[in-house]
Order: sequence, then structure tokens, then C-alpha cells
Amino acid sequence: MSTQPLSTAQLLAKYDRPGPRYTSYPTAVEFSGEFTEADYRRHLAAADSLGADVPLALYVHLPFCEERCLFCGCTSIITKHRDIAERYLDHVCLELDLLAAHLPHRRRLSQYHWGGGTPTHHPPADLERLFAATARHFEFTPDAEIAVEVDPRVTTHEHVVTLRKLGFNRFSMGVQDFDAEVQEAVHRVQSFDLTKGLVDDARAEGFASVNIDLIFGLPRQTLDGFRRTLEQVIAIRPERVAVYSFAYVPWMKGHQRRLDQGTLPDAALKFGLIAAAIDAFTGAGYRQLGMDHFAVPEDELARAVEDGRLHRNFMGYTVQSARDMAAVGISSISDVQGLYAQNVKQLPEYFRAVSEGRFPIERGRRLDADDQLRRHVITQIMCNFHLDMADVERRFGIVFRDYFAKELARLTGEDSPVSHGLLEVADGALDVTPRGRLFVRNVCMAFDRYLEAMKNPDKPAFSRTV
Repeated sequence: MSTQPLSTAQLLAKYDRPGPRYTSYPTAVEFSGEFTEADYRRHLAAADSLGADVPLALYVHLPFCEERCLFCGCTSIITKHRDIAERYLDHVCLELDLLAAHLPHRRRLSQYHWGGGTPTHHPPADLERLFAATARHFEFTPDAEIAVEVDPRVTTHEHVVTLRKLGFNRFSMGVQDFDAEVQEAVHRVQSFDLTKGLVDDARAEGFASVNIDLIFGLPRQTLDGFRRTLEQVIAIRPERVAVYSFAYVPWMKGHQRRLDQGTLPDAALKFGLIAAAIDAFTGAGYRQLGMDHFAVPEDELARAVEDGRLHRNFMGYTVQSARDMAAVGISSISDVQGLYAQNVKQLPEYFRAVSEGRFPIERGRRLDADDQLRRHVITQIMCNFHLDMADVERRFGIVFRDYFAKELARLTGEDSPVSHGLLEVADGALDVTPRGRLFVRNVCMAFDRYLEAMKNPDKPAFSRTV
């Protein structure tokens, strides 16, 4: 089919609309409170039956921060009271004990991640205590990815030394934007010198990889200002960079209502900001990964793209494609044997459940065969911009063009991603074009069977795709 080139404005008018980010499929919107703790225990037993040779991924959510960043979409707790944070760690350690008791034969970790919040809100001694609680039950594979998120404003040299001594090898920090007006608008003031100093410290202590997060679409952002930020980040040269679209969801995150909506970039400027990031990082030798990540060529994520090994889970892009991911802490989501299980979000409920020896499960989703098929398709597209139809047929015992006839018609007909040059479907493969990478979420949405069935499609549920 011949393509019908559209201008940037036309592409945005058609494709920039609310849509999932696909950190999971089905998305969290489809999770149900009917799911019980007993269901989670049964799936853990199934995971344990795979035996010691099949490694796990483990995520620990540490939600505390000293200040509220107005762009934040994470589950976080703002406090300066250390006793609350210490009590929380006590219960996370209890939850780790409970998890290990249900996984007597699955104790090897290929991926371990502390996310937040701000893990380095906790003093080094408490971080040592948490790591010891993990190491008491689990061992790490020789090539394990052991990562931590930090905030340069509260992370000390002692933190860096302690984390490296414990075995952490990957360091991730948010920058968002170095522009002073943007930082003031989002209540996140963090200088270039402070950030670079922490990166230098981490490298001196032996961290193998540093990741920096940026956000485009923040209040008061301009193309010139963001380009200066890109130049500064490239000067630091982190091994990995994530450039996220700002998820403006004030109906979910009430603190975002404090942002001046009139200073948010419009769709055209947002498109220009991410285009500038792609040009800057690829021009500096970085490889683009998935829809919003970049890595230096020698990084293992960049190498994984070459042979289609890039994987994605709730912790982000990885080459450690553990078949199951357990998670502890409030709001964390486990992905175990075709099941999503999310913990409660309130501290009192969390403390009570864990103290009583129960998993603090609030809701979840059991994936049926169709869910697992579509999750694989969406993951391949999101990670590698490529889908091999024959491979899907072998894995799932289907005839791809028959099973997805409606989806392919939607993607390839008139006024479609194929006709607009965003997607190519030929020779038994689906390939997202370089132009289409910014709209990869829209491509994946064609395979999402739940979007059409949403009870109230006019009610906000997702951030915009660009």
C-alpha cells in the first residue's frame, strides 16, 4: 500500500490521544479486587515448582521522600519522620520472610531493584539491614542486575560506598530538566554540578552503569532550554538515559493540580522536545531502545536490541528476562505465573496484613490464554519495534493473520499506521518504522482487546501517547 505522508500536526491530531504505557498487559485498569491473597499463594507455589535453576526478579518499593515533586506519578509518602520509615522497613523484611517461605526452591535472583520514592531517603545502616534481609533468603546469579534509584539531593558519599559494597551495580537518578524555571515549576531543584558530582562518585566506587531520567512535557519547558539540558546530560554521558513523556493525570495524582496547566507544552512542542532528544542522543552515539530509552553502544541493552533479546517488565527495560517477578512493599505489583498481584497502598493496611503473616494483596489479574498472547505481541513491539508472526504462531499455536485479522485490518487499511508510514507489515513480520517509533503505543493499542470494552471511554484513565 502506498503511504500518505502526513504533516507533524496531522499525525498529532490523529494519534496523540490517551493510551496505556503498557508497563503491563492487561493494564492496571483491568485489575480486580476480587482477586485474593489465596490466589497469589497458589501462583507462588506454581512458580516455586519450576526449581532452583529458574531465576527470579525481585522488586522492593521504598516510597519515602522528603519533598513532593509535582510531576511525580509514583506512589510516594512525604515525611521527615525517620521512625515511620524504619517501621516500614521492619515490615518489608517481614514480607520478604513470608515470600521466601513460599519459594523454598526459587531463591536465585537475576534482577533486583529498589525503587521509590527515594530509597536513599533511608540512612546507609537501614539500607544494609534491608539488603541483609534479602540476602538471608536469596542469592544472586553471577550476572545479576542489582539496581537502585537515588535522588542526588539526599544521597551522600556514604550511601554510594554502602550500596556498592552491598553489590549494587546500577545507579538510576532523576533529572527531568536542568532548566531553572522548569525545576522551580515542578518543585525539583537539582543543579548540574550536584548531579554530575554524584555520577562521578558512583563511577569512582565501581558502579558499572548509570541511568539518568528526563521528562518532556513539563511546565515551562522550551525547545532551547531542553536542548541545553540534553547537552548537559550528554556531557555527563550516562550509560543509559530514559526520556519519558510527562504523564499529566491530575484526576489520579491530586498534587499535579498545583501545576499551572497553562504553562504545559502543547502537543506540537512535546513532539519537538522528544524529537530533539532523539536527535541529540543518537547524534552522540547512543542507541535508541524501545520508545523512550537510549544506551551507549557497549551497554548490554544496546547489544540486546541487535538480536531481539530486549525484555520489559515493571522495573523497565532489561536483558534479564526472568519468568517471574515478585515485589514487596506498598503498591508494588508482582508478575508470577500469569498473574498480576498488587499490594495495598496505605501503610496501616500494609502493616496489619504483614504483621498477621498475610500477603498484603489488594487486587490483581489472572491472565487467560488470550491475555498472554497479546502481552507477548505488545512486549515485542514495545521492546524491539519488530514482531515475527511465525515465531508467535510457534509459541502460541495460532495462525497469526486469522487470529488478528481485525487488528491487522485496523493497522493496514486506509488512514492507518501503515498508510501513514508508521508501520510496515510484510514478509510475515510487523516493523515499526523510525517515524513510527514515537507512536508505538498507538500501534500496540490495536492489539488491546480491553480498550473498546471500557465502560466509560470518556472518563480519563491514561496519559496521552505523545
